[in-house]
Amino acid sequence: MSGPSPAPAASDGITPLQQMVASCSGAILTSLFVTPLDVVKIRLQAQENPFPKGKSFVYCNGLMDHICVCENGNTKAWYKAPSHFNGTMDAFVKIVRHEGIKALWSGLPPTLVMAVPATVIYFTCYDQLCAVLRVRMGDWAQEAPLLAGAIARVGSSTMISPLELIRTKLQSQKQSYRELTDCIRAAVQSEGWLSLWRGLGPTLLRDVPFSAMYWYNYEKSKSWLCERYNTKEPTLAVAFISGAVSGSIASTVTLPFDVVKTRRQLELGELQAKNLSYQVSSSTFSVMSRIVAQGGFGGLFAGFLPRLIRVVPACAVMISTYEFGKAFFRKHNQERLRGPLQTRNT
Repeated sequence: MSGPSPAPAASDGITPLQQMVASCSGAILTSLFVTPLDVVKIRLQAQENPFPKGKSFVYCNGLMDHICVCENGNTKAWYKAPSHFNGTMDAFVKIVRHEGIKALWSGLPPTLVMAVPATVIYFTCYDQLCAVLRVRMGDWAQEAPLLAGAIARVGSSTMISPLELIRTKLQSQKQSYRELTDCIRAAVQSEGWLSLWRGLGPTLLRDVPFSAMYWYNYEKSKSWLCERYNTKEPTLAVAFISGAVSGSIASTVTLPFDVVKTRRQLELGELQAKNLSYQVSSSTFSVMSRIVAQGGFGGLFAGFLPRLIRVVPACAVMISTYEFGKAFFRKHNQERLRGPLQTRNT
């Protein structure tokens, strides 16, 4: 998959199951690496602006965002700071000292339940689609990653969206699974099955352009670096650098849509916590208009640096782990094929 004309994933000896295992490993490693950064960020935010009861914030493990509602305020929340933090490193040290190292991964398990399958579907679909499109697009084969990335993101987001809705309801309201089932059944009866995909639009507006730009720039950067260092296969360093560069470009361009999605998540989460209905227009354009009216056009790029700090290492770790996993399976498959051939020749 390197060089000016990367070999299609479907023909380089890697099966879809092996692609799934490689992406699953990348998802788990990325979550383990990035979650502590977000835990520290939330603790620092809670210290500067205490979260009152019913207030929401967005938590991210590097692969996906999810909404958290403070039902008890700062006093009984898992992110309560045991003492004053004087910065990021000080927060790391004090959290580990007072609460143990496990506290850096607070909230990780429920997120992995969704993040891992979503990532597996996304990366496997991308590789399979890209291989097919490169063959079918002919002279436009170099643009295959752009289209494959967009389609793969639409597919994975659409499949995961009902689970996202269920998870948001579980986090925003203390409900038993039976109560949740009754709530979902009532919503389907009154509003139809499409109600399970509520909020998919803003997610796609952010994630589809991000995915298209990310994969296009990643493949370009990877090919250029492989040519420059005269290597046929992308090394761990090549994949890491390419993932970081492409992730930074994509996250910068799509930041306004990320701000809109976060605002909608927060507003909806707080209203759910207070058992209120959402009466204000929540279309992407109306939310953008409110943000511009409140803080000018700069408001659409709020959180630029924190987003880069979170997204860039996540992209780099995820793609380099994925490429390493595929290289491992490719070598393993070649050795398995070489064994019977050597036996026949002797």
